[in-house]
Amino acid sequence: MQSVSAFFCLSGSDIVQWMQKNLNIEDQVEALHLGTLMAAHGYFFPISDHVLMLKDDGTFYRFQTPYFWPSNCWEPENTDYAVYLCKRTMQNKARLELADYEAVSIYLFCLICINENLILVDKKRDKIERKILDSQERAFWDVHRPVPGCVNTTEADIKKSSRMKQPHKTRKVCVCVCVCVCVCLQSVYGLQNDIRSHSPTHTAAPEVKEPTEDELRNQIQHWQTQLDRHRLKMSKVAESLLSFSEQYIEYDPFFTTPEPSNPWISDDVTSWELEASKEAGQQRVKRWGFCFDEVLKDPVGREQFLRFLESEFSSENLRVLFTYRSLQSSFRENHDVNVHVLGAKRKCHIISNYIKYMFK
Repeated sequence: MQSVSAFFCLSGSDIVQWMQKNLNIEDQVEALHLGTLMAAHGYFFPISDHVLMLKDDGTFYRFQTPYFWPSNCWEPENTDYAVYLCKRTMQNKARLELADYEAVSIYLFCLICINENLILVDKKRDKIERKILDSQERAFWDVHRPVPGCVNTTEADIKKSSRMKQPHKTRKVCVCVCVCVCVCLQSVYGLQNDIRSHSPTHTAAPEVKEPTEDELRNQIQHWQTQLDRHRLKMSKVAESLLSFSEQYIEYDPFFTTPEPSNPWISDDVTSWELEASKEAGQQRVKRWGFCFDEVLKDPVGREQFLRFLESEFSSENLRVLFTYRSLQSSFRENHDVNVHVLGAKRKCHIISNYIKYMFK
């Protein structure tokens, strides 16, 4: 394999150096990460390994032919993958036994007949060319049917979802065996510059129809709806949950013993005395610093903040906020807002237009 590896190949260190030089990447780790993403999407692949990642060493890599690029919106079917695996088995001369061969269905028999013709096509190619094409085809399936445990970059592709009505699918092999055989024979005698003028299983791909005006309008409406949706990566959600748990773990009695102890399960009544005195302890004040809602949730914090606003002659703003929140989850006819807030005997001097705007 090393004799063939020297053709059209680059080492992993050469690719990393090229990225740093031509893409103005100073960090070597960043260049290695970018190269790994490109390898995971199948734009180049290692020759001796089928784990699609870039290594900064002397490992040989080969660039994928543009026909197999994921930007062509490939959506291969399981039948195509079965044809490919059967062809590999027959190329290695490790065919199934006769009893096993007869036990399979007529569907598999059609696949094997097609593979026999595909092997005849491959044998007419040059040896080096055939090995290069085999490695490119195997890299294509490493992207769309990756090794268990590896990253699958084709699970949800925005390019595929934009072509839901007319996807770029390969033609089903089981439609007509004769048509597939004719295509294979035609590729033997009519092979031109593009040696991969057909799909990974050498079946012709249907032409994509131009979308109509209604389809384009539906697509625009669909993507506008998708833009309004709130999306977060699972890693960011997990990071936020971990940060929240670490921040509030000392206030969770299941993980941290409360100080002072719970008077319902101990003889210590210090907790009740602190609640009665309405004095802010160190742990309570520390929790107020997390966010402003923690101050408003705590009765002691709300009272302390109200005293501060009274000294600044702006306590009516906080009272309006509490009144508004209490009315959000209740029926409007049960509360006379004009009497309590806008009436002639109101206790707070506030801007009437602002309150009417909030409660309209």
